[in-house]
This record gives sequence, C-alpha cells and structure tokens, in this order.
Amino acid sequence: MIARTWRGCTGAEDAASYHEYLMETGVRNCRNTPGNMGVYVLRRPVEAGVEFLFISLWDSMEAVQRFAGSDSEQGVFYPEDEAYLTEYDRHVKHFDVLEGP
Repeated sequence: MIARTWRGCTGAEDAASYHEYLMETGVRNCRNTPGNMGVYVLRRPVEAGVEFLFISLWDSMEAVQRFAGSDSEQGVFYPEDEAYLTEYDRHVKHFDVLEGP
C-alpha cells in the first residue's frame, strides 16, 4: 500500500470553507479513483492559520497515477485552491505503508 501526503495552510477564517471545498474536490476525486483505499484529512492550528495534511492510501503507484497523472510527484490542484491556500506544497510525498490499523 502507498500513502500519498500533501500539506497546505489557510487563514483561520477560511478553514471551515476550505475543508468543505476539499471534500468536494480532492477527497471525492480520490475516493472515486479505482485503487484508492481511503483518505484522511487532518488539520491543526498554526501561527499563520490552519494547516491541513491530506493523506490518501492507494493499492499501487499505478492507482496513484490514475488520480494524479503520469507525474505523480506533482500535487493535484483545483480552480479555487489559490483563493484559500496561503501556503502549500507543490509536490507530494509517497510512502510505503508498513503497518496500519
């Protein structure tokens, strides 16, 4: 199993709206991609606002590429991301999952 991680920050006033937007875009698209095994969306307050950590689980790198395209190291972005995000990773990280629940 592969874990794909991405991080971004919003202002505190935009955190709830961004979470809804993220559910409608990235979470929905991940879950609808064959080979997706789950999605976690985590958040925490930080000095500059709210940080989000997006973790998606995949059965293979081929499944990741079905979601992300051939350059799977690039983040997947949606039209309104720039309106919400004050800081974000342009690249993602992939990890082999060794243990899980």
